[in-house]
Amino acid sequence: MGAAIAYLDGPRLRRSLLAAAQWVHSGREELNRINVFPVPDGDTGTNFALTWRSISEALSRLGDAPLPEVSRTAAQAAVMGSRGNSGMMLSHFLVGFDEGIGARFRLRARELAQAIRRGFDRLHSSLENPVEGTILTVCREAATGAEAAAAADGDVLEVVRGALRHAEDALERTPELLADLRKAGVVDAGGKGFVRMIEGIVRLIEGRATQERAEDRAALASLAPAATFEVAEERDFRYCTEVLVRGDRLPSSAEVRGLLHELGGSLQVLRTGDLLRVHIHLNEPEPLFQLAGEWGQVLAHKAEDMREQHRMLAGELRPVAVVADTGCDLPDELVDRHGIGLVPLQVILDDRVYRDRLDIAPSDFYRRLRAGAVPTTSQPTVAQFSEAFQHACAGAESVVAVILSGALSGTFANAESARRALGHSRLHLFDSRTVTLSQGMLAIRASELAEAGWSAAEIVSELARIREQSGMFFTVDTLENLIRSGRVSRARGWLGGLLGLKPILTIDSEGRVVPVDRVRGRERLLPRVLELLDQSLPPRYERLRMAVVHADVPDVAARVREAVRDRYHPLDVIVQPVTPVLGAHAGPGAWAVCWQLEDGVPERPGNNTGR
Repeated sequence: MGAAIAYLDGPRLRRSLLAAAQWVHSGREELNRINVFPVPDGDTGTNFALTWRSISEALSRLGDAPLPEVSRTAAQAAVMGSRGNSGMMLSHFLVGFDEGIGARFRLRARELAQAIRRGFDRLHSSLENPVEGTILTVCREAATGAEAAAAADGDVLEVVRGALRHAEDALERTPELLADLRKAGVVDAGGKGFVRMIEGIVRLIEGRATQERAEDRAALASLAPAATFEVAEERDFRYCTEVLVRGDRLPSSAEVRGLLHELGGSLQVLRTGDLLRVHIHLNEPEPLFQLAGEWGQVLAHKAEDMREQHRMLAGELRPVAVVADTGCDLPDELVDRHGIGLVPLQVILDDRVYRDRLDIAPSDFYRRLRAGAVPTTSQPTVAQFSEAFQHACAGAESVVAVILSGALSGTFANAESARRALGHSRLHLFDSRTVTLSQGMLAIRASELAEAGWSAAEIVSELARIREQSGMFFTVDTLENLIRSGRVSRARGWLGGLLGLKPILTIDSEGRVVPVDRVRGRERLLPRVLELLDQSLPPRYERLRMAVVHADVPDVAARVREAVRDRYHPLDVIVQPVTPVLGAHAGPGAWAVCWQLEDGVPERPGNNTGR
């Protein structure tokens, strides 16, 4: 039975939550395969595991700390990193659990049970239409089991075991409460994720493994009810959409629900402090994103195509999949919407290797850069490209990979080595001969053409045509970073630094950085860039995309966006912080305008991709 545990403190809670994260991660594929409610998109395990990954990363950085700090860190990490319905519901529970802990540095059995009940209460009150037979039911019964154990025994371990027993019993009853589960012959995936969370804690205390075994994975090979299950018509929305907003005048959860409940289904709203997270299933995500921009600063947003996820789960191959590296700087919502696979470049900072976009946030990166840190960068390894290509080829008949300029990085060379090693004739590499959102917009166009029925070879040919009539202008506050990395010569850097002159640079047709002009003072940069754009663009066009990227100067980017939008009226203007790998070369204060002219689309069946 193990020794009694009289109290829960910060280090014990931290170890428990890390074990829960590991055990949830181990079971993610099983959760995906039984995911039929509210829609059979096969991502509950992934979403729940990714939410837990956000929590475990925050706790790993925190180290041992007092109980309130551990609890608050876990709750905040869940809010910041939650994914999907299951992740949102977990976030609500952890926020309530944190409220139940309050300022206590130790929890006895009864206090722990009370905190679990507070977590359930917060979850239940957050739901617009509570549905029994889901994680809600399992969470309620876990709280009941914890309270019963606390009343009978003063042992913290017995409280957790009591919560687990009741949660497992409730999970087995979920098919009785939800017709979809009964029809598919499965228990609720979110509820099972919650059970695994508690089970991981018990396994840690009892000294059992919290990692998957090979035989566990093999047993899942034929289990995929979600792949064949059809979603009910009233819940058949296309996009699983989420947005995270920060602001000091955020609307209340009730106000947000009132504004959004007519737009879609599976609505969840979480408001805590200056953060607001919304999850909703929609057919058109843009209205939500526009509203979110009015509420405050949008920190993150995504829109995942659930119908595409269901087709992939059922083993249906996409005709063409698109892959890019993280040098493309595409926003998450566009990556998710088009199903673009991303291979992370790497930043080396203070002798630690960070995966671009995954392990280091731009805000933290630029703070350290301004404090004097000197980062270096590295391209993805051949093995990383091989893994990404194999994954893409498993879900598509052909793959187009749009890669960072081969003249500026070894990234394309490693991608080519991976392609040769795999020997896939259906894997097509395309050297974008550019960087950042100039590369990213090519990847978006490739995705649109794939969705319109173009073959991989046709897409590559069209990208080459578009590449020749597209470009970018960029400027840096100092050429020192580019000089140090060898992207420009020292002579050019010395000239650019004289007499307060600010350089304007571009990427030439071979994919290299070359100077265009110099102006005196920052205030002359935007007017001169607009003059250069006037010279580069034709007097008339039909399909022009533009993008603005910046290295930690969002106010400058906003002005540039407004200027190019009003002057050129493009289809859209994407605004995005430059990824840390590129920021390491450009340095703080850099910004760029990218344009992509798509006029003259060759006539062929299925080329109606205009807006």
